[in-house]
Order: sequence, then C-alpha cells, then structure tokens
Amino acid sequence: MPAREMRMEMFLKALMRGDYTKAKSHINKLEKIVGDDEWGRGYSRAINGFFSALKDNDTDSLIVQLIKDPNNENAQQLLERFENILQHEFRDDYEKGYYTAWKELLTAYLSQERLGVKSDRKK
Repeated sequence: MPAREMRMEMFLKALMRGDYTKAKSHINKLEKIVGDDEWGRGYSRAINGFFSALKDNDTDSLIVQLIKDPNNENAQQLLERFENILQHEFRDDYEKGYYTAWKELLTAYLSQERLGVKSDRKK
C-alpha cells in the first residue's frame, strides 16, 4: 500500500476516534507527501475540509454524516461517483486531487474493520 493511502487510513482512524490532535498531525504529513502543485492543493483542500467539518460537527457535511451514522452502502455509492468523476478528462488537476482525497478516504472508510475502528464506534 502506498504511503499516502496508509497515512489516509491513520488520518481517518484518528478522525473517527475524535483525536483531532493526531488527525492534524496526519494532515501535515499528507500535505508534505502530496506537495504544493495544483493536484496537491486540491487534495489538501479536501482533507482540511474533512477535518474542519468533523471538528465543527457540521451535520450537513457528507463526512460528518458518514462518521456519525456509519453506512457502507452510501459510502460505496459515493466512492463509485467520485471514481467516475476522476475519469473525466476535462477535470483539472485541482479537482483530481480533491476527488482523489475523497476516493482514498472512502476506501479507508470501507475497510474500517481492518482499521480497528468499527468496533470502537458501536454503542
């Protein structure tokens, strides 16, 4: 597994546990990995959005809805939608970076049992 995807899994795990200090540390490392070109800025925008939405408990955001009310079917549908968007040739690098972050987050989300967070979320 590539380092970026592994770091995304650690980032998601921290978010799902509400460990925002650890999540911010993972953001910093992810931003170093992706760089500061257009693609990297799109990717960074997405991961910072995930972080902010969860930290602020923005109940209208997709990420908060997925974390607060886990639904693998919805996550799978979103993953497929974002994978399709990434196939569009007319998308610029910024958008491709943004949707790649979503794709990697959703892939990690769907493997959450392997991440060891699914059992932590049960009431």
